[in-house]
Amino acid sequence: DDVGDDTHLTFFEMLGNWSLGDYFKKESLAWSFEFLTKVLKINPDKIFVTVFEGDKIVPKDYESFNTWIKLGIPEERIYFLPRDDNWWGLETGPCGPDSEIFIDSGKKECSKNCKPGCSCGKYVEVWNNVFMEYNKDAKNNYTPLAQKNVDTGMGVERMLAMLENKKSVYDTELFTPLIRIVEKECKKPLIKSVRVIVDHVRAATFILGDEIGALPSRIGRGYVLRRLIRRAIRHCKLLNISTNVCNELINETINIYKKRYSLLAKKKDFILSEFDKEVKKFSLTLDKGLNVFEKLSKKNVSGKDAFLLYQSYGFPAEMTKELAEEKGLKVDMKGFNEEFEKHQTLSRKSAGNKFKGGLANTDGRTVKLHTATHLLAQALRAVLNEGVKQRGSNITPERLRFDFTFSRALTKEELNKVEALVNRKIKESLPVTRKEMTLEEAKAIGAQAEFSDKYGNKVFVYSISGFSKEVCGGPHVKNTKELGRFKILKEESISSGVRRIRAVLE
Repeated sequence: DDVGDDTHLTFFEMLGNWSLGDYFKKESLAWSFEFLTKVLKINPDKIFVTVFEGDKIVPKDYESFNTWIKLGIPEERIYFLPRDDNWWGLETGPCGPDSEIFIDSGKKECSKNCKPGCSCGKYVEVWNNVFMEYNKDAKNNYTPLAQKNVDTGMGVERMLAMLENKKSVYDTELFTPLIRIVEKECKKPLIKSVRVIVDHVRAATFILGDEIGALPSRIGRGYVLRRLIRRAIRHCKLLNISTNVCNELINETINIYKKRYSLLAKKKDFILSEFDKEVKKFSLTLDKGLNVFEKLSKKNVSGKDAFLLYQSYGFPAEMTKELAEEKGLKVDMKGFNEEFEKHQTLSRKSAGNKFKGGLANTDGRTVKLHTATHLLAQALRAVLNEGVKQRGSNITPERLRFDFTFSRALTKEELNKVEALVNRKIKESLPVTRKEMTLEEAKAIGAQAEFSDKYGNKVFVYSISGFSKEVCGGPHVKNTKELGRFKILKEESISSGVRRIRAVLE
């Protein structure tokens, strides 16, 4: 929601340093201050800091306060803030106070209460030093850690804005070439929309260009990517410009970052292709969905109506919420989540009845990865030995995960052989066929049936011509040539005698 103001981005680069039991608060803060003032030449008078104010559970962070005083930061530029602002931790595990470093941007104070952490943008947070010195258990008890750890993070784009004396991250050299691409297409550019398009396409480029990454889908990381792309498309419509501008933005983003992130250039065609697929898919329903929204938005939008827009027209709930807010309306997000959960429950039941031993998510990419999983399983048996047994799998539109029995880590040579064998079978364009029979008949013809107790009297056997036979609920592709290039990303142990492989199709 904040993307488009002067400092917020959905994707940003972070510099960081860590200490695992080596140095702690005094050294970390001193080196941070030295780097800012001596290396980057930031005026010390512009630096403001915050430290943890303490509460009933954990005391005030006087060590950080006193360290800043010794470094020359006057007391009036040091602010004690509560847990919501100056504490890092999850539900359980290592946690602790942090000390955030801000630079005065030069903007006027928004009020007498303006201070670091204020949303007006006068004070720009550029660096955070997290001091993990406690362990929190499930009963909310905090125990001091024997080993004190440090984790810091600096936002590159914000730091660049301060160094270039710019009012916004979007005014820096990382963004101005992208901003110009959009503005030249607009008759009346809306700053917010221009920034949203640039930010979201830039972020989507990196997600699609990552080694693991994601593909647009309805779940997990894929849903985040889908939201970014579809919101960018919607803001192109607001500016009355062609979505072709997104292709230019992708190309320029790759051009800006290709020296540091060479994989972007290597995956350029893939990024452009997958982005374009999502644009075309959403463009088919966007106008119809907007017309439906106009009819529904005479008043606050109900959860059922928000889910209708999501299910029938591909509108992420966050987009419906944004559309409603532009008209001064609200969306019943709680009601939407309830409708979504109902749908998920029904889908799971339906999938359970229809695809026993197969897929619940039958997205095209997931189906391809499902077939690739069968190829992988048989390749492992061929390269390692016949004793390899499946112990589980998880398949999403982005990747496959396959668990199997084996007593040791695979060598690099073995992994290369497995990957090469799968890709050879893909290139051979093998037909994939399905036959229905009894479980006993399936076993008699040599079909793999690792989960016999879960199958009914009748089963489907999927055969990949001359290579693999498995009892499976499906679905699968019709021919291996549909899959693309198979790549193993990681092989690891998950328990004694059980290994896990993660892989993708490119």
